[in-house]
Amino acid sequence: MYPIPGVRDRQETCAVLSPPEAAAPATDATPAPGPAPTGHATRRLSACWLASAAVLWAAAMALHAWIPNAGVNAGSLFQTLLPWAGLGVPFLLVLAAVLRSRLAAVAVLAPAVVWVTLFGGALTDKRSAGDGDLTVVSHNVDEGNADPAGTARALAKAGADVLALEELSDASAAVYTRELAAAYPHHAVIGGVGIWSRHPLADVKAVPIMPWTRALRATARTPDGPVAVYAVHLASVRVTAAGFTTGRRNAAARELAAALRAEPAPRVVVLGDFNATYRDGALAPVTSQLRSAQREAGDGLGFTWPAAFPTVRIDDVLVRGMTPRAAWTLPATGSDHLPVAATLSR
Repeated sequence: MYPIPGVRDRQETCAVLSPPEAAAPATDATPAPGPAPTGHATRRLSACWLASAAVLWAAAMALHAWIPNAGVNAGSLFQTLLPWAGLGVPFLLVLAAVLRSRLAAVAVLAPAVVWVTLFGGALTDKRSAGDGDLTVVSHNVDEGNADPAGTARALAKAGADVLALEELSDASAAVYTRELAAAYPHHAVIGGVGIWSRHPLADVKAVPIMPWTRALRATARTPDGPVAVYAVHLASVRVTAAGFTTGRRNAAARELAAALRAEPAPRVVVLGDFNATYRDGALAPVTSQLRSAQREAGDGLGFTWPAAFPTVRIDDVLVRGMTPRAAWTLPATGSDHLPVAATLSR
């Protein structure tokens, strides 16, 4: 509470302020009243609005899955940028300090608690010191990448057992095949996606999630048994004046989810560029069946795009029937995405 001399009611509340009583007509014996003091009342009203905004911000974060996607797909866009919603907390705290309002400052605790609940665990290093059975890397190599050979060499240095590459062109696929041949004698490329493996690949087939091939499935014959490996690139999204365009991506996610439901293999690894974050409700048909290696065994939020200043994680390693031991991002290549890696065990 902040006492102000001359103001009788010193308790900070959001009660509606009553209008002053009507003053008696001015006479020679009764001077006209001066203007009523309004500074404290205005500040108190502003504090109430600020406290309400903080509570609404907390509710939006906590109930993000319920924000509708009708029209401009606001829900999907908000979920994509959800980790950055925490920036509202220091902004609201500054406003509370300017208003010298304890009420507003306490209300700001609500969005702070919600953000920590959602993302606090991601700020810790959950990587296990033990070795896993299988190390995988996924990378959207960018069709416009000016140095695919350099990108291939950088990926080979990561020492993964399986590589999944997305956004391949016919020309770049030939370059990756040549540069990776020594380390990865087994590979399969269909359309714009490919898998390179140290272990033999079998049962290779395209997964029809879009009119053109953007998903590939193969069985990696590892020393610890077969693993179904998917290389996936869901349709791109755009932020335009009409809103967040996600229709093709959402349809592709549903098709991928159907393929995963029909997948008989007990151990499944899905690698790729999903053009959606794990918390995006549009990806729920897929993520409800799989677990994110980054969420379970990563260090930090693991943002992957854009590579120059990563702000969202739209590339991921999703698993079923395997335990993530560690997950991380690799250094930038000539692509606009960062590669993602994970070590898994049975």
